[in-house]
Amino acid sequence: MSPPNLYLPLIDLSSTDRASTAQSIRKACMDHGFFYVINHGIDDFVVNSLFRESKNFFDLPLSEKMKLERNTDRRGYSPPYAETLDPSSKLKGDLKESFDIGPINDSLNQWPSKERMPAWRLTMESYDEKIMNVGFRLISLIALALNLDENFFTKIGALDSPVGFLRLLHYPGEIPESKKGNYGASAHSDYGMITLLVTDGVPGLQICREKDRSPQLWEDVHHVEGALIVNIGDMMERWTNCTFRSTVHRVVAVGQERYSAAFFLNPNYDCVVECLESCCSETSPPRFPPIKSGDYLMERIRVAYSR
Repeated sequence: MSPPNLYLPLIDLSSTDRASTAQSIRKACMDHGFFYVINHGIDDFVVNSLFRESKNFFDLPLSEKMKLERNTDRRGYSPPYAETLDPSSKLKGDLKESFDIGPINDSLNQWPSKERMPAWRLTMESYDEKIMNVGFRLISLIALALNLDENFFTKIGALDSPVGFLRLLHYPGEIPESKKGNYGASAHSDYGMITLLVTDGVPGLQICREKDRSPQLWEDVHHVEGALIVNIGDMMERWTNCTFRSTVHRVVAVGQERYSAAFFLNPNYDCVVECLESCCSETSPPRFPPIKSGDYLMERIRVAYSR
C-alpha cells in the first residue's frame, strides 16, 4: 500500500499580511515541521541553471569526481553508498551522491576546474546569494511566528556571518541488484536552523511526523511547481523548546533519476542557542541548557561520523 500524499501548508512570501503569514508558519511548524514557500523571488532560470550544472558534474566519470572528494571540512564530493543517514538502518549505504559547498566565500570550498566547468562557480554563487536572501526573509517571519520582534534573530547576532551550506544531490534511476531496498537518503532530521530545498519534481521525499510511533507512518511530499520545501532543523526545535518540530524525513527510490539541492541555514558559530522566552513558562521550563551554535553542530557531526 502506497503512503498517503501529504498536503503541506503553502506560505506565500509575496503576501503583505505578515501577521497572517507568520501565523500560518507557526501552525505549519507546530503541526508538520515542513511547509512550501511560493513567490520567493528565485526565478526558473536560476533554478534550471543550478540543476544543469549539478547534472553536468554528476555525469562526470567517478574518477574525475573523486578528485574533489569531500575533505575533513565536509566540502566536496561524496560517492554513492558513502553515507547512511539513519544509523539504525540495517541497509548500509544510501544511494545518493552529493556535493557540499560551505559558506560561499570560504577558502575551504572545493571547485571543479574552470576549464571543465566554466559556469559552475558563478552559478553556485548566484543561487547561494538568492537562497540566503529567502532564508533571511523566512527567519524574520519565524521570529514573528514565535511572538518575537521580527528582527529578533538579527538583534542577537544570529545572522551576523551566518553559516550556509549548499548540498547538491543526485539519486540514481537504476539501482544495482545488491542495493535494491536501500534508501536514496535514509531517515534523518536536519541538525540546524532551517533547510530550504529545491527539487526537479521527481517524487521520493517522505516525512514521518510522529517519529516515536510504531509502526511509523510515512507520508509522500508531492511536488508543487515553483515552490521551495522548507523544514525546521533540530537546532530550531531546541531553540523553541520543542514548540516547533524537527521532522524525520527520507528519500525513497522511485526508479527515476532525481536531482535536488538543500540549503542549510545556520546562525554564526558564536551565537548562543537558549530557550526563547516566548517558548517557556513555569509549567514548561527549558528542556535544554544554552549552547553555542558551533559547539552544537560540531557535536552532532562528531557523533554522526563516529558511528
